[in-house]
Amino acid sequence: MKVQRWGITLPLTGIPLAAHRELVRELQGLGYTDVWSAETAGTDAFTPLALTSEWAPGLRLGTAIAPVYTRGPGLLAMQAATIAELAPGRFVLGVGTSTPTIVTGWNAVPFTDPYARARDTLRFLRAALVGDKVSEDYPTFAVSKFRLERPPTPPPPILLAALRPGMLRLAAREADGAITNWLAPGDVPQVRAELGAAGELVARVFVCPTEDAEAARGLGRMLISSYLTVPVYAAFHDWLGRGEVLAPMHAAWAAGDRAGANAAIPDSVVDDLIVHGPVEYCRERVAAYLEAGLDTPVISVLPTGADPLELVRSLAP
Repeated sequence: MKVQRWGITLPLTGIPLAAHRELVRELQGLGYTDVWSAETAGTDAFTPLALTSEWAPGLRLGTAIAPVYTRGPGLLAMQAATIAELAPGRFVLGVGTSTPTIVTGWNAVPFTDPYARARDTLRFLRAALVGDKVSEDYPTFAVSKFRLERPPTPPPPILLAALRPGMLRLAAREADGAITNWLAPGDVPQVRAELGAAGELVARVFVCPTEDAEAARGLGRMLISSYLTVPVYAAFHDWLGRGEVLAPMHAAWAAGDRAGANAAIPDSVVDDLIVHGPVEYCRERVAAYLEAGLDTPVISVLPTGADPLELVRSLAP
């Protein structure tokens, strides 16, 4: 029987990593099945999962995502193997290209040919994580005589961060599924159609549990203008059919008018992409992603002024 998954993004914003211990120990009893980490400018993607593997040995763990540029291929395989050893059969390695800001601006690595780099990394990881000795000149990097000392048993599934058809089809061919974000329940079938039925589809869902709709939409607008003006996300929402409605936001942003860009985002777009309202409604809205064909919703709790630890408890299924 297929498990109905209900994930949470950890660590929570503003909460020290060590302060998550008691909450993590409660998660499985609350009905959560998964903990997924992220990697931007806070914790790295792997350390929170190492702690979670000890604090809550029954949860599935995943990275969403570990960038393919910011670690060498061998180090990426080593870190994945470490978590897979700590959580055998319960770890999913999510990788992706990330963005030029993170890769080049923060890590001084050229962001070149992202599709090919993702493809080559998937092929390397497939071989390395089953214990093969890898010597290969891939189109975007070369590896000589790399072999893991302790390949994990079983090797973890690998998911690829993907938005538009090209990456989604790559995920279908070379990975075990795809990770996406910034989509509404109604967008899931379009994404699923490109991935196919076989691969796991994971999405981060931004949830702001508050009855103050004005505050939730204000926060939502700031996040949407920050993310959806990035070219890859702009192209994603063009593909999803929001190009025309988001055009005024893009025009204001390009002119340097940040306030105008926020104001140009319609309430309907915010309500599509940010789950907000009473806790009961938020749970129903997250469940709507499952009904639309998502396999694993991963809640990302947005700040409301309430205790984020209590919000996680309240959003449990």
